[in-house]
Amino acid sequence: MDYLDDFLNDLKTQKNYSIHTVQGYRRDILDFHAFITSEELASSLIDATRERLARHFISHLDEKNLTSKTISRKISALRTFYHYLMKQNLIDINIFENVETPKIPKKLPQIIQDEEIEMIFKSIDRYQPLGFRNYVMIDLLFSSGLRASELVNMSIKDLMLDQEQILIHGKGSKDRYVPLHKRLVDDLRHYLTYIRPILLSKGHDVHTLFVFINYKGGNLTVRGLQLILKQVIKNSGETYKIHPHMLRHAFATTLLNHGADLRVVQELLGHEHLKSTQIYTHVSSETIKEKYKETHPRMIKK
Repeated sequence: MDYLDDFLNDLKTQKNYSIHTVQGYRRDILDFHAFITSEELASSLIDATRERLARHFISHLDEKNLTSKTISRKISALRTFYHYLMKQNLIDINIFENVETPKIPKKLPQIIQDEEIEMIFKSIDRYQPLGFRNYVMIDLLFSSGLRASELVNMSIKDLMLDQEQILIHGKGSKDRYVPLHKRLVDDLRHYLTYIRPILLSKGHDVHTLFVFINYKGGNLTVRGLQLILKQVIKNSGETYKIHPHMLRHAFATTLLNHGADLRVVQELLGHEHLKSTQIYTHVSSETIKEKYKETHPRMIKK
């Protein structure tokens, strides 16, 4: 299926989607292909020209007890795929165009408390090369609201330390500039000058432009970053789980709790739509309510 390979390549090169996202699209599309061929509803993805095939597929997913979120993701992937095929004049109808996606209950993002963030930073040994690298990465996630993929794909040429900012290449080829605080700028300079060369010496490509290097001297991956965070938490003596996106959540709610404008936070996070950012206002409101209950004298129980 050359047209599928072409579509996935378009996601990578034109839309700048991460490898993880592209692989997800591929799985969702192949799931539909397996369904229509095994049920003998169509011989190929291009031959699926009847809208009822899309409805049959949704019923099939329902019977498998998949979550609304998973079903919505698959519909979205297939809708995008068939839209691409129409643009390439390979088909005449997008059978997923009018398929309704199941409503997903709003789930507030899990938030790390300020004291937990501080404990994480204090637990890291900045005098060790890997410890210093980890400290800088976690500070970037928390202080700049980066996605894990944005951090591991960061290039040296994207750093503008004299201007105290970095250029981030976000989802859908959406670039944005993110400011850096003074200490983070100093730490990045120290990392680039003294720490990064030590890590690079352990590998085979000393000319790579990626900012963050793994312990073997190669390029850091999202999975590697997740494992690093897991180890940092373990070393701190804490038992809770943490993933890179939780630090991004903490970045957004911290700004809003201290009075930042919602649209400013939207720009800093690289959200295309404001509604993606608005979920953090719910978190912020809940935080405000809790603080009110804890501190107002009329709320104190005798």
